[in-house]
Amino acid sequence: MSNYYTTPIYYVNGEAHIGHAYTTFIADMLARYSRLKGETTYFLTGTDEHGQKIEESAVKAGKPTQQFADEISALFKDLWDEFEISYDQFIRTTDDEHKAGVQHAFKKMFDKGDIYKGEYEGNYCVSCETFFPESQLIDGEFCPDCGRTTNTVKEESYFFKLSDYEQKLLDYYEAHPDFILPKSRRNEVINFVKGGLHDLSVTRTSFSWGVPLPKEFGDDKHVMYVWLDALLNYVTALGYGRDDAKMELWPAHMHVIGKDILRFHAIYWPAFLMSLDLPLPKHIAAHGWWTRDGEKMSKSKGNVVSPREVANAYGEENLRYFMMREVPFGQDGDFSQRAFIDRINSDLSNDLGNLLNRIIGMSGKYSDFVIDSVDVEKYHSAELEEMYAILDNVEKYLDEVQTHRFLEELWKVFTIGNKAIEAHAPWVKIKEGKTDEALATVALVANVLAKASLLLHAFMPKTTNIIADTLGFEINTASYNALLKEKKLLETFTIKKIGPLFPRVEEPLMEEAPKAMMEPEKPKESKKPEAVKEDGAGLITFDEFFNTTLKIGTVVEAEEVPKSKKLLKLQVDLGEDELRQIVAGIKDYYSAEELVNTQVCVVANLKPAKLMGIMSAGMLLAAKDDDGLCLVRPEKPRKVGSSIG
Repeated sequence: MSNYYTTPIYYVNGEAHIGHAYTTFIADMLARYSRLKGETTYFLTGTDEHGQKIEESAVKAGKPTQQFADEISALFKDLWDEFEISYDQFIRTTDDEHKAGVQHAFKKMFDKGDIYKGEYEGNYCVSCETFFPESQLIDGEFCPDCGRTTNTVKEESYFFKLSDYEQKLLDYYEAHPDFILPKSRRNEVINFVKGGLHDLSVTRTSFSWGVPLPKEFGDDKHVMYVWLDALLNYVTALGYGRDDAKMELWPAHMHVIGKDILRFHAIYWPAFLMSLDLPLPKHIAAHGWWTRDGEKMSKSKGNVVSPREVANAYGEENLRYFMMREVPFGQDGDFSQRAFIDRINSDLSNDLGNLLNRIIGMSGKYSDFVIDSVDVEKYHSAELEEMYAILDNVEKYLDEVQTHRFLEELWKVFTIGNKAIEAHAPWVKIKEGKTDEALATVALVANVLAKASLLLHAFMPKTTNIIADTLGFEINTASYNALLKEKKLLETFTIKKIGPLFPRVEEPLMEEAPKAMMEPEKPKESKKPEAVKEDGAGLITFDEFFNTTLKIGTVVEAEEVPKSKKLLKLQVDLGEDELRQIVAGIKDYYSAEELVNTQVCVVANLKPAKLMGIMSAGMLLAAKDDDGLCLVRPEKPRKVGSSIG
């Protein structure tokens, strides 16, 4: 079995931020886990270096475009090397081998009749490197994705017959329900395709920084559309179009991406592959965005989180753990130093690090640091059974990239170890002369740590190698098979004395984001309409009212929140790139089933908050009186995302 994992190739118009690191950590974790199991594994990352935006950024920097791309690409590669990312190949779209593969693909699609020459007239967003029909623009001018002004473009172009693949894509989504992860994003892709696909302009003539067409076309003024160029990296890296030696690794097991590029990967990329008669990747996994202290990160606000800065302050492996544990995959996450510190002190220092230190101390007192598993099954069969029930079933969460659930379940194993120490109190057993029982408890915990560390290794490789060395074994496929699959126990060993793995953090180690960025921006003062007088308590201005964004949404999914008497968790389609998760206290009045496919009115610009540990990003409008609660709904069905006001 072979597993091919990829990150997107990162655009070289700026340095890596914490979102890039998150994507890379996940792909690296999946590749490391695959290797640990003994599977043939290939991991690709790299940089996307063509397009109008790069050309313009280089001009602003006063540098030749290739030099500018070289410098930014090197920053990404150096950071991943510093973080010891285990990639097998770092691809650049300016590599000659990649260009040759792209040209080969273009000619093959042209020869098949899927590319034709015509003229394009429409709107183009330089920032998103994307064409948009006028019907999708905001106010007929602005990009629906980033909000920036689009440019009107009229030029000769080659087109890809994307419209021919509309039904083929829908059929594929239907036949492969786990193609898009998390599955909550599947509906938004399907709805987009059902809305109709237009043929895609795949060349440009208004700039020159891109892959030229094959020479036999004789069209030197054309360069390829950056997304056609970029997406093909996943196969050109394996030699497509020149040397198929590594193409046996295709199809990819998983493309790990951000939600902002899901459309390109789940619609354009499969259509290109179908045109090339290549199999489609098994999974496309799209994660959410990261904010800082509840605020969107931006250079202008000065609150962008640098992964190097965080790693220097708190440790790179602590950062890996926090990001993959803190947020459900697919949902937006928030980087908060306080939440980060809580994870370090609670999960890592108390639950894991302290557990190792406790058995080092006890073994030193009771057995001269020698630990023997001979009596573990005799005295602790219940704990072993409980542990294996978790370890045997935790891997399923990685199949859907639910890293937070994987780690949440794995930490229950460390809890078993800590509870065993308290319940069996080896220090009491020693005083009672029950030395065998005391040493069996210490050995039980050593095995708990060893087995759980094997599964934690892909997340925190340096840390788990230290733990393994302390416990007298190596983390490799042989240990994975012996300790986890065959359920063997550690052989007799002498434990090593080490210091605390995770020193407690008492206060933030990085400079906080500017205070103004930590608070909602105050509305700008404006002249109040004469109709609104400030002579009555509780009156507000028109400006204050319109600071609230109210939208029509359709409930796509609904479920009860476990252990809650009032809460329902809803996935609401507001016409955005992703479904909006909203937690509402309406269980006394509505069942989850009756809400699905109904419309609701949503306060859409509330700051996200957690209810019973679940992130909620909005509020439903409702009216309540002595007769109960009733949701406020549109009189007639309306398009999702329609504004109320």
